[in-house]
Amino acid sequence: MMNSDWMFLGTTTARAVFMWGLTLVFILINIFLERKICAFVQDRVGPNRAHICGVRLFGFILNFADAVKLIFKEDILPPFVNKAYYIAAPAVIMTIALMGAAVVPFADDLTVGGFTLPMQALNLNVGFLYILALTSLSVYSLVLAGWGSNSKYPLLSAMRSSAQMISYEISMGLSLVGLVMVFGSVDLGQIVKAQGGLIAGVVPRWGIVVQPLGALLFAVASLAELNRTPFDLPEGESEIIGFHVEYSSMKFALFFMAEYANIFVASAVFAALFLGGWQIPWLTTAAIKEHAAPVFRTVSIVALAAMMAVAALLVRFYRKRPYQWKDLRRIEGPVLLSALGLGALLAVAGIVASYVITPGPIMAALLACGLQMAAFCGKSFFLCAFVILVRWTLPRLRYDQLMALGWKIMLPLGLANLLVTGLVLLLKKG
Repeated sequence: MMNSDWMFLGTTTARAVFMWGLTLVFILINIFLERKICAFVQDRVGPNRAHICGVRLFGFILNFADAVKLIFKEDILPPFVNKAYYIAAPAVIMTIALMGAAVVPFADDLTVGGFTLPMQALNLNVGFLYILALTSLSVYSLVLAGWGSNSKYPLLSAMRSSAQMISYEISMGLSLVGLVMVFGSVDLGQIVKAQGGLIAGVVPRWGIVVQPLGALLFAVASLAELNRTPFDLPEGESEIIGFHVEYSSMKFALFFMAEYANIFVASAVFAALFLGGWQIPWLTTAAIKEHAAPVFRTVSIVALAAMMAVAALLVRFYRKRPYQWKDLRRIEGPVLLSALGLGALLAVAGIVASYVITPGPIMAALLACGLQMAAFCGKSFFLCAFVILVRWTLPRLRYDQLMALGWKIMLPLGLANLLVTGLVLLLKKG
């Protein structure tokens, strides 16, 4: 193989590993957000006791305690299950969840030394059609779990899940056709790049601005595809039902890891389609490269101010709670404050360096790529938190209400959105 072939293979592998790693990291973040947002809504403290050598990270360490618990939990195999289907179901759903983020671009194309590297694991021109195909495949894992368990309760749950996903996949597809009509492509990379313009020189040309109804329909359909409240009928947490009711240990964990991975994938896709993806409002890639030093200085100043604010909030928060401050100041307090102090020193060094060093083309390109990755991750984090907040805010729909919403409200709205979008585009062209 030639050097260029090895470089292409290496960069493709690196991008794929990065997106898999990012998905796994967001699984931990989403579990943490689930517990903390639930505690906030229910006016509770939430997890704060599990620790490693005195470091609690405000309850984040409980994720690792749960992992150890599930790994060492007894793996029970019910006697009457269909073993092939029963074992395959959690593996299939987790595999599909990890494949979902492959086509989502997390930054603009990186050009270094004449070599252009697309910042997405899998650069497919079919774009979000790949996501819709994977969404359709995910229902098979739930059906396999329900059927393979050889029990009427999981089977009933799997049937409800099949009906729910089929109903809302239609609305999801229709919500995206209007976006295709506006931007003229199904390639996620091209759609994100097309959102870099401004409307009237002020408003970012994001999908949520040009297709607000499509964004709303896609958001509701995504919640239904995720089996999250108010669409969590397949899990039925308050009922003796659920496609995973016969599972234990790591097989049970895989279902929920896939759910939290899918929350990230759905959030990343929504960010790419409707929130500009990696786009930073009023700051294009060319502008970042051209004004690399001022941009880096501004980022360093903002980071310094943020770390100082976090340090002040930490001290204020724990001084109001003497029993927690007593624990904090032993180990975790010095560690956290030292980390913030080190970050502040690095930010100050960055401010000084921005006056002394003139960034070259490679440094400017890497700066633009890093800022865009941060913007993409920030938007995805916000959307993940919103999805989890909805889960602890809204009540569950009845099955007839769920079906009526999908077929009698969302489907007509999707068709109406296509009609209005077509008329507007026709009038603009005329």
